[in-house]
Amino acid sequence: MNGTSPIAAIDGKRLKGKVAIITGGASGFGEATARLFFQHGAKVILADVQDDKGLSICYEIMSSATTATNNHHHDHIGSISYVHCNVSDETDMKNLIDQTITNHGKLDIMYSNAGISGDVDFTIAGTTNENFKKVFDVNVFGGFLAAKHAARVMIPEKSGVILFTASLASIIGGQSPHAYTMSKHAIVGLMKNLCTELGQYGIRVNAISPGGVATPILVNALKMDKKTIDELLCKATVLKGVTPDVEDVANAALYLASDEAKYVSGVNFMIDGGAGIANPSFSMVLQNFLASNGLTFDGANVC
Repeated sequence: MNGTSPIAAIDGKRLKGKVAIITGGASGFGEATARLFFQHGAKVILADVQDDKGLSICYEIMSSATTATNNHHHDHIGSISYVHCNVSDETDMKNLIDQTITNHGKLDIMYSNAGISGDVDFTIAGTTNENFKKVFDVNVFGGFLAAKHAARVMIPEKSGVILFTASLASIIGGQSPHAYTMSKHAIVGLMKNLCTELGQYGIRVNAISPGGVATPILVNALKMDKKTIDELLCKATVLKGVTPDVEDVANAALYLASDEAKYVSGVNFMIDGGAGIANPSFSMVLQNFLASNGLTFDGANVC
């Protein structure tokens, strides 16, 4: 059984010596997680179809690490590289895993993060077949292929971690278009099945479900700037006083990927500020009704 090494615990490198693939790693949650995994000593393989962004991120991270090492700020022990990978193409996914094994000799962490929002149309009549298939190809089939080929190399080693990015939409309705919502329910179902199957090989499988975060995907989907979206999210969230960001998901991924979570498997880890457990619809309707009638509600009496 793999335990946290004393050296890793002392120097704070929680993924020291681990090899991690992150799909969709060139932006949003994937980019933030790649940076954090690298900081914690992992050998990171950033997989995406955004070649220019992916290569630029790797160059930036390695350049900064080299400069810091030369200035004796810290010991650089991680590495990061980029591989072009269309997650819905099995040949690409197989090559990604095979190349990782060739270069590093193992795969400890597969973070299947790549995903798309699809068309922002909340109506069933407005949901096109083409959009539905595209969303499922990336979000569901892509996750399936990532897990399939990761398991192929993890099972013989009887060790490994598989993570998925799901969504708040995986537990509540009405927040996202049909295709996206269904795809994230499917990912959680896959996670649970894999947890049950792969547990016998010592492989842990979990999902991370963010609430609304102003990622490039959401910014593009809503056609608003990040500042406006952040303000809207802060008004809508249950937990006040904080702005959700990509680092929240990266920190969750770090914990679940590390040996600190050695007995955590089968979890859909909500990073949503409590949004998934609250339905504010009635209170909002009540407040609007009272306000329109010149009334207030003090918690006990209508005044």
